[in-house]
Amino acid sequence: MTDLPRNADLETMLLGPVLPARDCGDCTACCTHLTVNSPDFAKPAGISCTHLTAGGCAIHTVRPHICRTWFCVWRRRADLPDAARPDRSGLLVSLSFVDHPQNCLEAVFINVRLLPGSDALRNGMAAAMLDRLCDQLVPVWFSDGQQKMLMHPATDVARHILSDTPAPVHLAAEVAAWRERYALFDADRPTAT
Repeated sequence: MTDLPRNADLETMLLGPVLPARDCGDCTACCTHLTVNSPDFAKPAGISCTHLTAGGCAIHTVRPHICRTWFCVWRRRADLPDAARPDRSGLLVSLSFVDHPQNCLEAVFINVRLLPGSDALRNGMAAAMLDRLCDQLVPVWFSDGQQKMLMHPATDVARHILSDTPAPVHLAAEVAAWRERYALFDADRPTAT
């Protein structure tokens, strides 16, 4: 792929459409844990939206455009179980876009956030979710609130994607596929052959 449009079509292409049988229910994790910076609404991460009440969104019927059109990965991936809903799993999974990434694996990626007080590491939910999410040519990063760690692609593959060194034969096809997909975001780096 040579072009990755930055819009809802990209989310649908990488994650699938919003599943009509899934709704947020009582989950309001995105209303607190995400940074929102859109033309019609802004709030910092870790701070509850001013419209969030004990009963949910106080302005749900007239909420900002970003709130009506953004969906976590659980709302799009049928292979994630009901227990993976952010308020149940303690993990908020989203597709992230970075305008000026440090490298091509930080331009468009799946971000798995461990929510405060979550037991997802201890009870195995984080491992189960990562196993399901690390299945395509989309980088997956995990954040525990202190550090951000690349989980997919594997370290040896990532090293070759980001460097000018040729990949060993057993990794060559995988590295080439990643480089081709993300070359748009790493245009200044010459590609090894």
